[in-house]
Amino acid sequence: MTTRTRTSPPASDERLSPSTRKTLSVLVFGGAAAILDSTVVTIALDRLTTALGTSTGTIQWVVTAYLLAVAVAVPMSGWAQARLGGKRAWIAALLVFVVASAACAASWNAGSLIAFRAFQGLGAGVMMPLMQTLAVQSVGTAGGKVMSKAVTAVTVPLALGPILGPVLGGVILSQLSWRWIFLINVPVVSVGVVLAWRMLAPDPPARDGGAGKLDVVGLSLLGPGLAGLVLGLSNLASGAHFVRTGTWLPLLGALALLVAFTCWSIRRRGRALVDVTLLSGHSLSVASIVLFTAGAVLYAGMVLLPLYWQQLRGATVLETAFQLIPMGVGALFARVIAARLAARIGPRWVTVGAFLVTAAGTVPFAFAGAHTGQWWLGAVLFVRGLGVGAVVMAPIMVAYADVPYEQMPHATMLTRITQQIGASFGAALVAVILQSRADLGAEAAFHYVFWWTTALTVLALIPALAFRRAALAPAREPDRVDGR
Repeated sequence: MTTRTRTSPPASDERLSPSTRKTLSVLVFGGAAAILDSTVVTIALDRLTTALGTSTGTIQWVVTAYLLAVAVAVPMSGWAQARLGGKRAWIAALLVFVVASAACAASWNAGSLIAFRAFQGLGAGVMMPLMQTLAVQSVGTAGGKVMSKAVTAVTVPLALGPILGPVLGGVILSQLSWRWIFLINVPVVSVGVVLAWRMLAPDPPARDGGAGKLDVVGLSLLGPGLAGLVLGLSNLASGAHFVRTGTWLPLLGALALLVAFTCWSIRRRGRALVDVTLLSGHSLSVASIVLFTAGAVLYAGMVLLPLYWQQLRGATVLETAFQLIPMGVGALFARVIAARLAARIGPRWVTVGAFLVTAAGTVPFAFAGAHTGQWWLGAVLFVRGLGVGAVVMAPIMVAYADVPYEQMPHATMLTRITQQIGASFGAALVAVILQSRADLGAEAAFHYVFWWTTALTVLALIPALAFRRAALAPAREPDRVDGR
């Protein structure tokens, strides 16, 4: 048996190939349901508390259990792709998600709903990084503008989720039973399964004997480590003090497990669940740090802005969702522009500029009160949306610049993990700061925390200065071993 190496056929510098377009369409259609679901469920917690006859503290686990399951499942996506092949792994993740969605709709009490939401999170946790990996791999050797279009396409659901999710949830809850926030996933994801089966190109599992073998030790370290980190930060964000066991014990335990996993991964390298040695590459390491800071900034705003409208301005959930639409529109618009600019002028100044625009769209809220004009705040939110929509584009594109084709799943998992940790950190930070200044009164407390958010955004741009004007194309794809 011999091994031959080839490169993918050269693609146009300007256009996506028909096969890539088909792949991206299938991935976006299937992945949108998971992103919408997370935003829809968040605004339904009050209704669920009443309908299931439970407490707010208990029903909050509907969100927390989902996030914990996602944290555990993200590192599994690389193994699933190696074990099953990308197409089969994608379909399997969709099936888990749709079955769990139907089970959530059939829940009979809070405990069953929490359990089924954890099951749903396992499917979503594999889907999200796998969508990104398959999209980048579909580009082949093409880079620059073609790469930017692929990244733009698969991040569209991330921009649409905050726009459509709350509005869709508000409409469903105003007209139908809460069960429909889960049932609506069933037909959509079922169609996604059919499209994936018919349209995604078949790719066999990895033939490397160790590639498809699950790193059980790594999973037992990384999975609980990430879950403990998310749990500790979630408890901190929900009002628990650090001195409480429910906060410091998960965080310290998580730190110990993550350090142990890092040592284990360095020892096993490519055979580890996630190969952390890839972070020795400049592009991936800088991109991961920037995505951590970007996650913190994005989720700080996602937590803070709805609270501002509901607690200070007395808006309902649905009114809040409509008020935040300008930010989503700005984010959607910015994704196309930012990707093209990053391909043309490089990632450094695009990312720095995105953070500065985000900060400029945050400062006015440090002066806004309960009666500040809606049109003015809408314009400010649109500007902020331009920043938050652009801030992750260049880092995602750069992350794969010096990563071999077969290691792309590991690179995706590293970027997703760092972004998720940053998101949990940002959400916890603003929640703690807001609670610590509650004695100042609502308006003064919000002004204080918006200044903190602005400072966090400015500090977040510092790692982006380390970006080089690197090629944005992924590495070349090796040919598979054949028997001829």
